[in-house]
Amino acid sequence: MDDMTGLELSPRKIEYIKYLFEKGDNVRTTEISAHMGVDPSTITKAINELASSGYVNHVPYRGFSLTEKGEEYAHFLLRRHRILSLMLNHYGLTAEESCAEVARFEAYVSKKAINTICDSMGHPTFGVCGRIEHDSCNLKHSHHETHEE
Repeated sequence: MDDMTGLELSPRKIEYIKYLFEKGDNVRTTEISAHMGVDPSTITKAINELASSGYVNHVPYRGFSLTEKGEEYAHFLLRRHRILSLMLNHYGLTAEESCAEVARFEAYVSKKAINTICDSMGHPTFGVCGRIEHDSCNLKHSHHETHEE
């Protein structure tokens, strides 16, 4: 996904991608709805938009899962969150404060900015909320390492 800017999706859709990544395959609308506290019809609309953009697969009567493009994006989202959290932690916020603050604005930080920050930090491999991956080609199915907010 070399053409990814990191700004393609709204904060709410980013939360859906992260949740699907964390849960794995075949997540039902009702499960997402209960977790997000959002009406199922709202979930269906947003997930259908993510599916038409190529991020999500929908298997009728089984649920939703991420496509390869969706998984790549999820890995970027985790990396962005962890780089930004580490940066705020470096400047004095606790790990918990860092994660909470980053969750408020991370959707608005571009991939280019993240790469620049990561480079200036010397490409750290571990942040305040988990391992930081740098080569998306080597990332496959590390669902258990996601950060829960």
